[in-house]
Amino acid sequence: MHRRFKSALLCLAALCLGFPAQAQPPKEINFGIMSTETSQNLRTIWEPFLADMSRQTGLNVKAFFASDYAGIIQGIRFGKVDIAWLGNKGAIEAVDRAGAEVIAQTVFANGNAGYWSVLLAHKDSPYNSMRDVLENAKDISFGNGDPNSTSGFLVPGYYVFAQNGVDPKKIFKRTLNGSHEINALAVANRQIDVATCSTEVLGRIKITSPEKYLQLKVIWKSPLIPSDPIVMRRNLDAKTRKILKDFLFAYGKDEAEKKILSALQWAPFKVSNDEQLLPIRQLELFKRQAVVKADEKLSEKEKASRLKEIGDELTKLDQRMKELELARK
Repeated sequence: MHRRFKSALLCLAALCLGFPAQAQPPKEINFGIMSTETSQNLRTIWEPFLADMSRQTGLNVKAFFASDYAGIIQGIRFGKVDIAWLGNKGAIEAVDRAGAEVIAQTVFANGNAGYWSVLLAHKDSPYNSMRDVLENAKDISFGNGDPNSTSGFLVPGYYVFAQNGVDPKKIFKRTLNGSHEINALAVANRQIDVATCSTEVLGRIKITSPEKYLQLKVIWKSPLIPSDPIVMRRNLDAKTRKILKDFLFAYGKDEAEKKILSALQWAPFKVSNDEQLLPIRQLELFKRQAVVKADEKLSEKEKASRLKEIGDELTKLDQRMKELELARK
């Protein structure tokens, strides 16, 4: 008893003398960044933003670069990534399979609410349209996107291939999968004939590799794609979630912050949620529908059953989209 009492008195004396309590290390947050370009290019434009996030939130924010979207999605699932920038298709995977939710939408510096998927060819290429590509596919080496990429894979997969009833893995002389930057540079260097990319990444290539940009031409452009979301782990603690959200939605007000966002080709973030993904979910279902219709191995009964399931899901999505449209009016 005497020993415990003496120890308590010593602790009390330390507090009275103003000795500081032992500081807790700042919580470490991993920010997932999709590898649409080389990590070095991305690091250069992301580091100032993440440094501001660390300074303003008091959190130790670290960049988590993955070689593909799946790396970030798995990171979220197993608690290795807390917040991330993903394409819409990757975000669907993160929401459905990794316990993430959409919290914000990026906004382009020019105010656009989205971007476009494109097909690129070399400026001297004889191919000048989607039709040219499809009609000459057997002679073309094609650079497709990462299978979890919205603009690099899903959107061209639907609008270019599914709507024309063809499979890119079967019609081209050779098909490769790569990131946007790898695809664009391969076309510029005449290593492949045609490739997918996005107007967002193309804009960055114009800045980082202007000589390569001049070797490219856009031969097809998709309908508008909603701009990329920022997602967060649902099971991240409430206090940290609030700190990160408060930072995001207050960021970009002064000139220094605007300049940092401008390097990312963004304006201040917009509040968003999982319903941002609805149009992309529709694209996914349309794609599945086309695959089922073309599957000759399925019996008529199996095909009818699967098509009904997809049709029912599409009906639900269509209804929800109409409800949201009415709510906006």
